[in-house]
Amino acid sequence: MVALAPSILSADFARLGEAARDAEAAGADLLHLDVMDGRFVPNLTFGPVVAEALARVTSLPLAAHLMTVEPERLFEPFVAAGVGRICFHLEATPHPHRLLTRLRELGVEAGLAINPGTPVEALTDLLPEADAVLLMSVNPGFAGQRFIERTYPRLARLAELRARANPDLKIAVDGGVTPENAPRLAGLGADVLVAASSVFNSRAPVRENLDRFRRALATQGGARP
Repeated sequence: MVALAPSILSADFARLGEAARDAEAAGADLLHLDVMDGRFVPNLTFGPVVAEALARVTSLPLAAHLMTVEPERLFEPFVAAGVGRICFHLEATPHPHRLLTRLRELGVEAGLAINPGTPVEALTDLLPEADAVLLMSVNPGFAGQRFIERTYPRLARLAELRARANPDLKIAVDGGVTPENAPRLAGLGADVLVAASSVFNSRAPVRENLDRFRRALATQGGARP
């Protein structure tokens, strides 16, 4: 079954708590937090204080995507805030193995994120140490970007590597994910679909948008009941 993870990045920042509650009421599986530092990516978003506030208003598991330099500096604050899965960028550190080990020591799921230009083969030796991989299907830093078609063969290749190295690994796809491409992504091996502007937008309520994803995934056989 494929998990749906709305990204709070596209929600109204003046109503983040309400957006989190809407996502939970609509049946989301987890809440995705895009953390940007203005250095690894040009944009700035929020930090552990916001994560802690969201943890108080929703029972959804929280997953943080750290688009930051020196991501290890944020591990303990986000764990203390109630985040249960942390993904940091392979491109942001020379010591990814050490950082994965540290996250597991802190008692949370350890994840790696990779940019569209990074070969998935770069993850090969790290997959046994990870709980999740976040495959970026846009360049990180901004919501609302167009999905990069090259993601499909990259996802298929990552699923092959997972089968050999760590069958329990969760693969998430993040960026430009819509009900239209969701079935194909699920069919290629995605376990989690991160969606921002296709869930939080002014066109339709969150529940209606998530229902569109579920209907689309049901045609592929990957929807949650």
